[in-house]
Amino acid sequence: MHIHDLIGIGFGPSNIALAIALEERRAAGSRAPDTLFIEKQPGFVWHQNMLLDQAHMQISFLKDLATLRNPASRFTFLNYLHDKDRLQDFINLKTFFPSRHEFNDYLGWAAAQFEDRCAYAEEVLEVLPEGRAGQVELLCVRTRDARGQTRERLTRHLAIGMGGAPHVPAGFQPLKEDRRVFHSSQYLGAIARVPEARRIAVIGAGQSAAEIFMDLQGRSPVHEIDLVMRARAIRPSDDSPFANEIFNASFTDFVFSRPDAERAELLEEFWHTNYAAPDLALVQQIFDVFYRQRVSGQDRHRFLRRHEVAEVQASREGVTLTLRDLNHDLLQHKTYDAVVLATGYERDGHRRLLKPLREHLGRFEVDRNYRLRTTPDFKPAIFLQGACESSHGLSDTLLSVLAIRSDEIGQALLQALAGERSAPPSRLHEAPTH
Repeated sequence: MHIHDLIGIGFGPSNIALAIALEERRAAGSRAPDTLFIEKQPGFVWHQNMLLDQAHMQISFLKDLATLRNPASRFTFLNYLHDKDRLQDFINLKTFFPSRHEFNDYLGWAAAQFEDRCAYAEEVLEVLPEGRAGQVELLCVRTRDARGQTRERLTRHLAIGMGGAPHVPAGFQPLKEDRRVFHSSQYLGAIARVPEARRIAVIGAGQSAAEIFMDLQGRSPVHEIDLVMRARAIRPSDDSPFANEIFNASFTDFVFSRPDAERAELLEEFWHTNYAAPDLALVQQIFDVFYRQRVSGQDRHRFLRRHEVAEVQASREGVTLTLRDLNHDLLQHKTYDAVVLATGYERDGHRRLLKPLREHLGRFEVDRNYRLRTTPDFKPAIFLQGACESSHGLSDTLLSVLAIRSDEIGQALLQALAGERSAPPSRLHEAPTH
């Protein structure tokens, strides 16, 4: 079997940035590793179901795939605008925050330049060890394509950039197949499948919940939308200059160097810069919606602050939520035609894929260059992108550090490849390939 130097799992922004960093190192005279990226979607997609018409980026376009590492890169957002003949018009917008539609198009433009190195429409099932004489020398990546056929590929090293999986609270787990209950990551497609929905609950206090509430309230004058959250108020994100310094690449060094207890305190202190904190402008828009209702005397939408979902039941009539008013410890029952869960993401999918390697991975700790710490008999490097918040800080799941992180991983990969290449080992597992 052919042996790749690196296989990347997922081809979203993290691994696109890594592909760019490796390409630019090659152009500068570094060794060109044999890379392949595997993506389960049939083509490039980035938050496709949250590309709302009025949604804009929350971070500057300068925090793109390359600028902070190499402003002269041909993969910058500014060069994308130049390539699309829109640079002067964008300048006239006088903004650092492009629409989400445009930034998605930029990411797709960058991804398209690596189509020869990406296998789309394949889902990675697991990663298996390959070795001999008690040493794990290679990794076998087993995938399944859209036709149900499985395939195995060998690699010396691995980069996992698969993004987060939707978090569905326990009470809603039994209704995961009910089309009336869906996560915010499915929003546009899912809401189109329930055109009859008039009474809708949005669960959550973050940017996604706020954007979805504003989208729904503007769709139809007959919609009744309840925004449900445990918080007392919608707290805006702190994007002031000093607070934003925690997203600087240099701050990653500081966070990583702190003792565990101090690092946990830092994450808690700045938690609201990234979680449960929409943009201030969006908060003001929501307040305006409720204020205009008071002026008109209508009560079409409700802001159910300090409420939590105590129980969920589904029937032909709808999805009934038992809501607990945390201020008064009272229960009320409300039936909805649809429920949107803007409840965030889980970022532990890599543990499932790497389960066959569990004995070599210890506590899934990473070094400063995002490489998993492994046992001495384990040679491959496994890099994690977007799963290291607890060790590298709140910026780890964001676009802010992509350009710098990709270069750090690229450098660590080239150092790992500088060692002697192994001959194809004997198989450590037996499995059908189709």
